[in-house]
Amino acid sequence: MAKILVVDDERAIRNSLKDILEYEKHEVTSAEDGDQGLKELEENDFDIVLCDIKMPGIDGIEVLNKVKQKGVDVQFIMISGHGTVDTAVESIKKGAFDFIEKPLDLNRLLITIKNALEFGKLATETKVLKKKVSKKYEMIGESKAINQIKEMVDKVADTDARVLITGENGTGKELVAHRLHEKSNRSKNPFIEVNCAAIPSELIESELFGHEKGSFTSAHKQRTGKFEQANGGTIFLDEIGDMSLSAQAKVLRALQENRISRVGSDKQIKVDVRVIVATNKNLKEEIAEKRFREDLYHRISVILIHVPSLNERKEDIPLLVEHFINQISKEHGTAKIKIDNTAIKELQKINWTGNIRELRNVIERLIILCDKKITAKDVKLYARPLGK
Repeated sequence: MAKILVVDDERAIRNSLKDILEYEKHEVTSAEDGDQGLKELEENDFDIVLCDIKMPGIDGIEVLNKVKQKGVDVQFIMISGHGTVDTAVESIKKGAFDFIEKPLDLNRLLITIKNALEFGKLATETKVLKKKVSKKYEMIGESKAINQIKEMVDKVADTDARVLITGENGTGKELVAHRLHEKSNRSKNPFIEVNCAAIPSELIESELFGHEKGSFTSAHKQRTGKFEQANGGTIFLDEIGDMSLSAQAKVLRALQENRISRVGSDKQIKVDVRVIVATNKNLKEEIAEKRFREDLYHRISVILIHVPSLNERKEDIPLLVEHFINQISKEHGTAKIKIDNTAIKELQKINWTGNIRELRNVIERLIILCDKKITAKDVKLYARPLGK
């Protein structure tokens, strides 16, 4: 059953649609013009709006515009006895789910309503999943260093400035990259992550730029590279300090020209990509050792963000521990375990060489091995099982 609003200036059509849809077990509200329709939408939630286009005062397209501008989550099906292809195209462009001409075909109307309901359900599920993704990459902490990073991200996210993120392994550099993307005007487009350290040097160019069929021995078919996949969105080159010099040269060219060419092809492909990179290496030292191109460094380092080690932000450990206990308990499907303040203080004494990644592993270990409460004794016993 759906909640449906019928907006039409013809009483006979309103009544007819109400009778038909109520017979199909839907809950129906009627409005005789655009103004009344907008008022109903402000005061009530609906799944679907059946809206006439030609009405006195505010017409259907204007109703559609106003509702979409306010971000109201409802599917519009436009109806009109004066339909043309242009009218149908315009309404779909403005955000309508579909357009149906009068006199209405009952079967088509019911099928369209069913499809609109399914589409709305999928859209809602997608929003929920996106929120879950956002929580997954949430930056936890209120230390001065973390707040400065959050402020920097807020300042530069909506620009297309290239960002270089530095920091030790396990500090959460990828969280900063995700936050930059999610707060940018590219957030609805792809976020493509490439771990440069995990890809063999002979394959990195194919991975980034794609290849043509037959361009090398195992190239059995054409392949689209990560830059093309990220078109309109963001590409995150993690551990860029491990990239080969030949691949660095191609990346530099792509950044200079906003164009790439697949391996085995001279054809230039235009790409619109925001580039964020990260490394745990000192790139200036790498430049001095001739392992990293200085010209590429200057291209990627418009904005510099350094993520501190966990040892530099131990005041964030209580918040991080609470976050990981909640997260891991949900993953394991177990009741949330308690932790003593003395245990927190014991965790703050540890030298975290593996940073936040190591802390999470330790919390998971403690949750598994402890009973109802994590104590300082438990931390001493289990946090360093190898006697580190």
